[in-house]
Amino acid sequence: MRPRKDDETLVDVLDVLLRDGAILRADVIVSIADIPLVGIKLTAAIAGMETMNEYGLFEDWDAHRRMAAAGRRTHYDDPNADREDTEPDAALEGLEELGISSSNAGIDETEETNEKD
Repeated sequence: MRPRKDDETLVDVLDVLLRDGAILRADVIVSIADIPLVGIKLTAAIAGMETMNEYGLFEDWDAHRRMAAAGRRTHYDDPNADREDTEPDAALEGLEELGISSSNAGIDETEETNEKD
């Protein structure tokens, strides 16, 4: 018997992962000369959104994203809406949900010229 590549195997694995989910845990320790320098503890949940919601993971996040998407759809359906002022930046919105803030802070040109005078 010769080994053969079965394409259905990958599909079955993905089906089980999305339907049932899996939790991956890993501990990584970086050491030099047997001296541990950095330790990282990783935990990842891999599942479809329906499965995540069943277990209570990302429930608030999912509801918020669906409401935001519905709001954007109704906004784009309105031809009189001013899109530039009200269109949210999806990447920044996702960061704010994770507790990461963004800003445009930096050196202002007017402040820079005042300091030189």
